[in-house]
Amino acid sequence: MSLNCLLPPRLVPGALLCVISPSGGLQPSEQFDQGLAVWRSRGYKLHLCEGYDARWGYLAGRDAHRRQQLRAALNHLDCKAVLCSRGGYGGTRLLEDWVWPVVSETAPPKWLIGFSDITSLLWSQAKHGVSGVHGPVLTTLAGEPSWSQNRLFDWVEKHKIAPMRGKGWSTVGCGGATTGVLLPGNLCVATHLLGTDAEPPLCDVILAFEDVGEAPYRLDRMLTQWRSMGKLRQVRGIALGRFSGWEPEQGKPTLSVEEVMRDRLADLGIPIVSDLPFGHDGENAALPVGLPVRLDADAGTLSWECDST
Repeated sequence: MSLNCLLPPRLVPGALLCVISPSGGLQPSEQFDQGLAVWRSRGYKLHLCEGYDARWGYLAGRDAHRRQQLRAALNHLDCKAVLCSRGGYGGTRLLEDWVWPVVSETAPPKWLIGFSDITSLLWSQAKHGVSGVHGPVLTTLAGEPSWSQNRLFDWVEKHKIAPMRGKGWSTVGCGGATTGVLLPGNLCVATHLLGTDAEPPLCDVILAFEDVGEAPYRLDRMLTQWRSMGKLRQVRGIALGRFSGWEPEQGKPTLSVEEVMRDRLADLGIPIVSDLPFGHDGENAALPVGLPVRLDADAGTLSWECDST
């Protein structure tokens, strides 16, 4: 079985969008307000779901409360997209006994937009047949360069998105080109979905990974789990974004992130492209979830098979 996701209808300025906090607690910040302002400047109306600013320790409220936010946004008759305020931790907890709404001609799919911890929701939603956007959350959107913001809006408003360019691994036996369904996400969060009901089919998939704050040995451990479970034998290609937020401890031996990636991935014999502009601590280009893409390791590009629908 392979993924077959529906693309939500194009957004039209003036539409109502719902704001939720499904993961970590939202702290008052200029970044959040600026993110809201970016969407409003495009002409959208925003509904801040009740409790979006709640706190329970490191979470934005207890599971039932955060689950209700997501459910209310998805069931809101006028809502066309669900915007996540931030990542953090907690999205996977919402998936226990969770049922995604049924989509139909009278109840079309809605955009779900976020990254990092939101990977859990994006992948689970994709497994149930709806494409989301791996892209900036509200606390990071205003900090994106104009080309990245425009890329997000081109996708959700026009179903158009430009190719991305990185560094192909064609010189280490990972050349060539392939097509498959894109599953972008945070490596740590995605690893913890393996073997759960939220794990989507990985057959004929192109994985796109990023992460933050993970030392090379931890990245090694995650990728070794993927290998040990045989999951990487199912995929057609791998796209790598930014792995940031880690500094080596003085006097302690380590491998670099690149050395770990090449050691754990280069023998798979599939096209691999690294250094793509997505992830934490820098440009975070929007990536469609669960839709056909082409990965070309010789050209170092990731492009979309469906530029208009």
